[in-house]
Amino acid sequence: METTKQQIQVWRSEERGHENHGWLNARHSFSFGNYYNPARMGFRSLRVINQDIIAPGMGFGMHPHRNMEIFTYMLDGVLAHKDSMGNEGAIRPGQIQVMSAGKGVQHSEFNGSADQEASLLQIWLLPNEEGTEPSYTEWEPSAEHANDKLTLLISPDGRQGSATIRQDAFIYSIKLDAGESLELPVALGRGAWLQLVCGELELNGNHQLSAGDAASTEDAGTLTISAKSEVEALFFDLN
Repeated sequence: METTKQQIQVWRSEERGHENHGWLNARHSFSFGNYYNPARMGFRSLRVINQDIIAPGMGFGMHPHRNMEIFTYMLDGVLAHKDSMGNEGAIRPGQIQVMSAGKGVQHSEFNGSADQEASLLQIWLLPNEEGTEPSYTEWEPSAEHANDKLTLLISPDGRQGSATIRQDAFIYSIKLDAGESLELPVALGRGAWLQLVCGELELNGNHQLSAGDAASTEDAGTLTISAKSEVEALFFDLN
């Protein structure tokens, strides 16, 4: 982890926790499973960012969750979902699934392909209220916004047609071509986390990020992203 005078912390990909179970190759931005680092327990309400690669036909059998907002962002392949609320479906790149576990829910997640790996980010946020009724949503941007540079995926109130979670958090996808740039405001009292999925970028003119790297700040101002190659990233605006 690097800390700069601009109060931006850069979190390198290789510093993440790593577990390889054969059928599951996972990297953990924060403490999870067998990976424990007391300095990496989360960022504000953001508790888990796992980058998972799941072997064909393999996955997680039915297991419980409660009092957590769970968000899956597909990178490659297909993920099959089934839960105790009666939901059953599959998501692919460009789609997301959001599950508010609330007072308790069970679900399973499997690679829906017999011959292709599934690659995804699974993200957990702490809810702003516990013991609520669980819910499940599959979501994708409308056709006219599918290729936008900045797309609001998740919000607390569903604005701009986004999916909703029970937390004051706004989660955006970023897609830039080489040479393009984007400014991201950070309001006073809020925190920002930028997770680079693929590509290379320059942040605020002096931080170089590659795939798997992240950056965070709790200072008001503007984060300026300059894409050095084709870039895909997630941006979290957190209370």
